[in-house]
Amino acid sequence: MAIIQIRDVYKTYDQGKIPVHAVNGITLDFEKGDFAAIVGPSGCGKTTLLNLLSGLDTPTSGSVMIGGKEITQLRSNEQIDFRLHHIGFVFQTYNLIPVLTALENVAFIMELQGVNKKERTEKARKLLGRVGLMDKLNDRPALLSGGQQQRVAVARALASNPDFIIADEPTANLDSKATAELLAIMREMNRELSVTFIFATHDQRVVDKATRVIRIEDGKLKDDMRQEQ
Repeated sequence: MAIIQIRDVYKTYDQGKIPVHAVNGITLDFEKGDFAAIVGPSGCGKTTLLNLLSGLDTPTSGSVMIGGKEITQLRSNEQIDFRLHHIGFVFQTYNLIPVLTALENVAFIMELQGVNKKERTEKARKLLGRVGLMDKLNDRPALLSGGQQQRVAVARALASNPDFIIADEPTANLDSKATAELLAIMREMNRELSVTFIFATHDQRVVDKATRVIRIEDGKLKDDMRQEQ
């Protein structure tokens, strides 16, 4: 069963007298366990589509259903709470809190969820171990490489037990070695935990690892292909 259902979604911006359809009538389903890459040229609507399916933006028309809930109908505070408990995020620029250690960054999302300190600390340690950073628990972001910071971000995204993880150009600032390590970790989590990952990417290395490639052009769905790994 689909965990995300997008139906005839449009996002239109008015630029002068000419409306711009950043997302132009897209209908898509995402299944549990997808490792999906949304690809296309700059300005094609990839990031806008991610923002719509995560509730960070509201469609001009159409519906976005997550777990049977129409998120476009939620009030602002309800959308914030929904994201906290159902969606994990991995950003191009890591978005770690600079004054917190790696352990504290991962635990922070669980603190917001109301998880007690012992439980969130134990889980944060376990997740950082899973992403190969057990020796970096007490390091702040400034002491970590870009690849290490992004691994902390993946651990943080997993910490909330999300229905799916949104990753917007997660490898854009990483070298080839760090990218390969990060993709291996995310694919392992995808396989072992059936965590759904949805990427927006220009990176062919991400596309090559994806089990599903969704191509967007001019805001429209052009192709949706599954590939064996």
